[in-house]
Amino acid sequence: MKVAIYGLTYQDNALEYVLELLQELQKESAEVYLEEDFYTNLVAEKASKTYKTFTSKEGLDTSFDMFISFGGDGTILRATTYVRDLGIPIVGVNTGRLGFLSTFKKEDVKKVIQEFVKGDYVIVERSLVEIKVDGYESEFENLNFALNEITVSRKDTTSMIKIETYLNDEFLTSYWADGLIVSTPTGSTGYSLSCGGPVIVPTAKSLVLTPIAPHNLNARPLVVSDDTIMRLKVSGREEHHLVSLDSRIASIENGTEIQIKKAPFTIKMIEYTSESFLKTLRNKLLWGEDKRN
Repeated sequence: MKVAIYGLTYQDNALEYVLELLQELQKESAEVYLEEDFYTNLVAEKASKTYKTFTSKEGLDTSFDMFISFGGDGTILRATTYVRDLGIPIVGVNTGRLGFLSTFKKEDVKKVIQEFVKGDYVIVERSLVEIKVDGYESEFENLNFALNEITVSRKDTTSMIKIETYLNDEFLTSYWADGLIVSTPTGSTGYSLSCGGPVIVPTAKSLVLTPIAPHNLNARPLVVSDDTIMRLKVSGREEHHLVSLDSRIASIENGTEIQIKKAPFTIKMIEYTSESFLKTLRNKLLWGEDKRN
């Protein structure tokens, strides 16, 4: 077994569980690599042996069986920038708070390996969205994709912006709002949900457009087929607006055409039988927490 481990360097609360995981991997004679900064700044002093490392630019390849992320959903979003299109299955160990992607409790970290070895899991492929903005290719350091969502939003102003929106070259509407979210099914339980968007199961072949605080009171989230190509053009009182891909942000000049579509590759997520998406919905959104049940 070949395993990569990633986490944020300031997560001291994760160290105890990382060490537990390393012990479990040692029992399986696994070949283990840790992200360089995470290993150097947090794990190295406490680990019982030295480990190989990887970075966002080198060390990972298609031969890895598993990529384990320690943290919350934000950490998994960063993990995708390491995995990219390599097809390494990702699993998240939750050391944060609310997690729809990082679902495994840190106290159960040994089960991540035990259940994987038993085969008590399935691989779920998560679609991504990608962006194309002529003249701004370097803004995202060639990471032009997002697992959760691509968002356009206002910058340096409290005034709303106008987002002219086309679907497959047909005009849809002009949203007068604080912004617009283009979300994948994975991202439907994130920012989009907070703005009134629907929950979409991860395997659905769809994307959702969710306006942020729209001034058009009849504007509602719209679910479209994931083969839809979207074109957006923003205007407003300021000269620039923001575009974010998950946690990465760039400033774009108003009037610039933005093209958004499904990315040509997927991210593979390990879904354990004991930690299904529907179970996560019940636990995180408290569905069924009713005296009548």
